[in-house]
Amino acid sequence: MDCVFCREEGGTVLWQDDAMRVVLTDEIDYPGFCRVIWNAHVAEFSDLSAAHRERLMRVVYAVERALRTVMQPAKVNLASLGNQVPHLHWHAIPRFTNDAHFPLPIWAPRQRAVSEALLASRRAQATLLGDAVRREIVQAFA
Repeated sequence: MDCVFCREEGGTVLWQDDAMRVVLTDEIDYPGFCRVIWNAHVAEFSDLSAAHRERLMRVVYAVERALRTVMQPAKVNLASLGNQVPHLHWHAIPRFTNDAHFPLPIWAPRQRAVSEALLASRRAQATLLGDAVRREIVQAFA
């Protein structure tokens, strides 16, 4: 089987341990878009033990907290789809009322153009996510 998350990191690694990693994706319209990727190839959340499910959700929670602190979005979308990549991962997407698709999901038809200046500003904010994610993960397990 050829799985992109088994052969590639899936983005810039912000944090990782033996079970999972948090990556910052390279989504041009969505600076700050993170993924929490389970390292072992499993397709469904229910494939994990109860302890692993709890650990994963603590990390998803920590990423959401980091996004809210650093990016200050109007909303954070959390999604675990895996229809195209059946490898367990969660999307954590900062959403803004003036982003390209709001209020629709980011995979819906584009609603508006977003200026490069605004995207550049959000990309600059996203550079602070690594420290914030690591700090929130430490707090989530304290």
